[in-house]
Amino acid sequence: MIHFLSFDWDPSPGIDLGFFVIRYYSLMFVIAFTLGWFIMKRIFKNEGEPESKLDSLFIYMVVATLLGARLGHVIFYQPELITQDPLSVLLPIQTVPEFKFTGFQGLASHGAAIVIIIAMFIYSKKILKKPVLWILDRIIIAVTCGGIFVRIGNFINSEIIGKPTGSDYGVVFKQLGEDFARHPAQLYESAGYIIVFLIVWSIYWKTDKRKYLGYIFGVFLVLLWLVRFLVEFVKEAQVEDRADWLLNTGQWLSIPFILFGMYLIVSSKNRKIT
Repeated sequence: MIHFLSFDWDPSPGIDLGFFVIRYYSLMFVIAFTLGWFIMKRIFKNEGEPESKLDSLFIYMVVATLLGARLGHVIFYQPELITQDPLSVLLPIQTVPEFKFTGFQGLASHGAAIVIIIAMFIYSKKILKKPVLWILDRIIIAVTCGGIFVRIGNFINSEIIGKPTGSDYGVVFKQLGEDFARHPAQLYESAGYIIVFLIVWSIYWKTDKRKYLGYIFGVFLVLLWLVRFLVEFVKEAQVEDRADWLLNTGQWLSIPFILFGMYLIVSSKNRKIT
């Protein structure tokens, strides 16, 4: 019988340039947005869309992702910040109990998803001049790729941790002052996103399903949030007083996305692009 050994995880805070430290988490976001831009550039070229519209799309996505993710975290997981430390809601600082530069942390994918959908609706009406499902079917390919690196960033930061494994398998997060192994839930989720990315990428390039508005977006919603739902079983609850719920906050928030995705898949046959 093979026993998987645990390993200690205690990375440096970032790449020290002497005058500035590049945080790994921030670097993962840069990689995510950069790869997303190149993915969408290829898709826009395939669709005959001008690159000028891609520049606007990039701005919409960056603002929507960061704003939505931060507001989602505050609303769903840390609403007390709104009254206790309102400046920290949108700024990379904390003022209570003392002033401290924290960087952008505390980001929720559910919030990002909601605001991205809103942003894409505005973008499709003002700039793209196409149905919102058209851009959502395509932008989610880049979003899924980005999610892979964001979760790697969470792992590097020793945040959004998994539950103790109770065995010699797992990761010991030394920065948390622990000496026992936990599930590397961040890496589980990242691996799941790789699979989702390969599936939606293949559907777009290898089939004609991109002609059915909402189909690829629906597949994305079902698969990505199913990955999130399943990984939550080995992830520590982000809100302590909800730890004994049958399903945690992340799982309850994932269910509507999965159901909406199923609806889009089934109904897409009525929305074929001619």
